[in-house]
Amino acid sequence: MVTEIAQIDVKPGTEKEFEAAVAKARAAFGRSKGFHGFELHKSIEKPQRYRLMVKWATLENHTVDFRGSENFAEWRGLVGQYFAAPPEVEHTETVLTSAG
Repeated sequence: MVTEIAQIDVKPGTEKEFEAAVAKARAAFGRSKGFHGFELHKSIEKPQRYRLMVKWATLENHTVDFRGSENFAEWRGLVGQYFAAPPEVEHTETVLTSAG
């Protein structure tokens, strides 16, 4: 399992619209090969900053399958207008976990 972490800064005043657009994009993600769910986190200290955490079966499911698909085009069409700058994206793998 790979986690994509996208740091997204949105234009001030568009936070609620961005959140609604991400909610609409659930279907596009859901149709994507290797997709296993996502969470959207909003920064408390910087309210225009979000982190989208997406679970993929493999790195290629994100970088090749999703990014080369109509689902990605749909995602960017829904949310791209709210970006203050291009998202900063990295991929991680879990090396340690703890249940509370």
